[in-house]
Amino acid sequence: MSTETNQTGSTLNRRKFITLAGIATAVGLTPVKVLAAENSAPVVEPVTTPSHRAPLPVSGNTMADIIEEKIICAEPGKLFLQQEGVIDINGHPTNNKKILEPNRYMGWPTILKTREGRLMVVVSGDRDSHVCPYGKTQVVTSDDNGKTWSAPEIINNTPLDDRDAGLIQTKKGTLVVSWFTSLVFASPAYVTAYNKYARIGEKIPAETKKQWLGNWTRRSEDNGKTWLEPVRTEGTAPHGPIALKNGDLLYVGIGKWEGKTTVIVERSTDDGKSWKLITAIPEMPGLVTSLSEPHVVELKSGKLLAMIRSEPKDRTQCFLLQSESLDGGKTWSPMKSTGIWGYPPHLKQLSNGWLLVVYGVRRIPYGERACISKDEGATWEIKDEINLSNGPSTDLGYPSSTQLDDGSILTVYYQPAKFGEPTCLMTTHWKLKA
Repeated sequence: MSTETNQTGSTLNRRKFITLAGIATAVGLTPVKVLAAENSAPVVEPVTTPSHRAPLPVSGNTMADIIEEKIICAEPGKLFLQQEGVIDINGHPTNNKKILEPNRYMGWPTILKTREGRLMVVVSGDRDSHVCPYGKTQVVTSDDNGKTWSAPEIINNTPLDDRDAGLIQTKKGTLVVSWFTSLVFASPAYVTAYNKYARIGEKIPAETKKQWLGNWTRRSEDNGKTWLEPVRTEGTAPHGPIALKNGDLLYVGIGKWEGKTTVIVERSTDDGKSWKLITAIPEMPGLVTSLSEPHVVELKSGKLLAMIRSEPKDRTQCFLLQSESLDGGKTWSPMKSTGIWGYPPHLKQLSNGWLLVVYGVRRIPYGERACISKDEGATWEIKDEINLSNGPSTDLGYPSSTQLDDGSILTVYYQPAKFGEPTCLMTTHWKLKA
């Protein structure tokens, strides 16, 4: 999810958002003091000017050709909007015009190509907005390589806000979905959401909040027809864990290690039925930044490579950080900058051995970008950054990719199709130039 705006007009980074959500659990909805990022002042996203509200055409890619960009899911509105100041004959506020609300808000997707050839995209959907109580984990599917897509179906609908969504298939064929739940919609720190939803938060019993607030995975052993009971994880990341070649699952996320919130590593040796915290990734010496939303990939050489979202005080330095493990995730190199500006990352090794990272860019021109490494992350082709899509505002990103059988790539992300519209699910179908 993107940086959130609080009541002072400043913004909170992702790690602080998750921390605030956690604070609001067993203690109900006691007002929480909002903190700025550690060792940094509050940060502000770039201002959108009218000249940048229309997405620019995608052009000038030297390494890739764009085949198609399209909306794959936009959920229609459900409710009629209440008009201010309209009173009926009995003195009750009423609605004399049936004006349907705009499309529902969708965000933070992940795409999976199953071994059976089905494309599946999980997302937090059926939302009012970026912060609200109503988020659900949904899935849309395609059996024709993304030409057509199903209507969204619900996987998770807890009593809290279900956010982010990751999806993998294990060596055994099990599907594992990941997500986290939040009560931030009922925090006084977020005035707009609090004014709308505080009473909803008050109606949720304290024991329900304690039961459901946290980070989760859930398994399906029948290709998504049914889902087993949720399992807690210590950490969270937008695109969830990965399946290793040896059958284990590895989850690089944000969680607690020795009392500090940082990038942690968890492992499952039982197909996702349980998770064990094994280590934390060493931070870069002298690092003064906020870390969040990592992703990891297992390369053909056996090396593990992780990337992490970084948000220092100087917003011009929001470069993805990188760390590597040569022993299956037991130990990791200290984080280092990649020189790639954007967040958060999703990693995929392509059939030709090249390593792909996709990420959102929330500075002008806004949009979805990709970068290639031809040497398993030792260097990145930053000068040939690939432009996958341009968006109208900063509320976009979280792209993830899969490679189709013909070698082309399908990248899914969320963004508004037009300025002022709710976000929807979109894909860019593209291929690397020969």
